[in-house]
Amino acid sequence: MNKLLKIALSAVVLTALSSTVASANIHKGQKLYAKKLKGSCGFTGAKMAAKHSQDEWKTINTSGKMAAEIKKLCPKSNDLKEKYLIHLFDFFHEFANDSGNVPSC
Repeated sequence: MNKLLKIALSAVVLTALSSTVASANIHKGQKLYAKKLKGSCGFTGAKMAAKHSQDEWKTINTSGKMAAEIKKLCPKSNDLKEKYLIHLFDFFHEFANDSGNVPSC
C-alpha cells in the first residue's frame, strides 16, 4: 500500500511539473520581442503591447491571427516561429494598453 501511494504521489508531482513547463512565459516573450522584433519594429515592447487592449490581444490570439497581426504592426519583421507566438501573446497581453503594467524593455 505504501509503495502504491508513493507511485501515485510521484505521478501527481510529475504531472504538475510538466504542465508548468508547457505553459507560456511573459519574461520569455519579452526577451523574444527584444531579440527578434524590436529592431525591425522600431519601437519598444511597451509600445507594441499597447497597440491593443487585453481583450483585443486575446481575440487575435484565439482566432489564430497573432503572426499576421505582428506582421501588420511590424512589416519589416522576419517570419516568427509558431512556438514563439504563445510567449509573445503572454507578453503583449500582460502589458496591453488597459493593463496598467509597463515592461522594462
